[in-house]
Amino acid sequence: MLRSMPAPEAELYVAPGCPYCPRVRAALERLLADGAIGALRVVDISREPERARALGIRAVPWLRLGPLELQGLHTEGELREWARAAAGDTRALARYVEQELAAGRLEAMTRRAAAEPARWLPALLALLADEEADLKARIGVSALLEQLAAEGRLSEWIGALGELTRSERPGVRADAAHLLGLTGDPAARRWLEPLLADANPDVREIAAEALEALSRDRGAGQAGA
Repeated sequence: MLRSMPAPEAELYVAPGCPYCPRVRAALERLLADGAIGALRVVDISREPERARALGIRAVPWLRLGPLELQGLHTEGELREWARAAAGDTRALARYVEQELAAGRLEAMTRRAAAEPARWLPALLALLADEEADLKARIGVSALLEQLAAEGRLSEWIGALGELTRSERPGVRADAAHLLGLTGDPAARRWLEPLLADANPDVREIAAEALEALSRDRGAGQAGA
């Protein structure tokens, strides 16, 4: 779990005639009353259309809850979980990421993760370790982590990825090995080398390919020095 953060602030966008907006607003007011959120601002997009356009809002209710963006009707229970996610609960944040990726919002999640990797990576790694997560979400997590690796943002997470190589699930070990190979960091070798003797042939193959990639990266770095 991430270090606990202050209760998140909420900004709810509504419009006249919206059937769900009053329900979401009432739920958020209850969260505000018991301290689950730290502040609540309600924006009527009919009065402030420029704000809605700037955020790309096409339908209401639309909610910004800390770093999270939520569309449509959500129950009070769901909003409480998302408030925990925004405050640093890794499990709740992982569920949010799974929902977003399953809905096909990979580009938006990639943008957020790249802007705040320390906030999002623990949740991404938790999803990577969960083979029961939605398949589309797992594919999205892999694509997102590959993008972060290409930007050089995974090196500081080698230890966390390395721990996944000890998973009982071969699919998780294989995914971790692949990502370790993308870090370009020689420190990943200590986690990859034991996988060359893994009981699963796919894991052994991916580990070997990852080690080869690290060797190529090192050779390219020395050649450019």
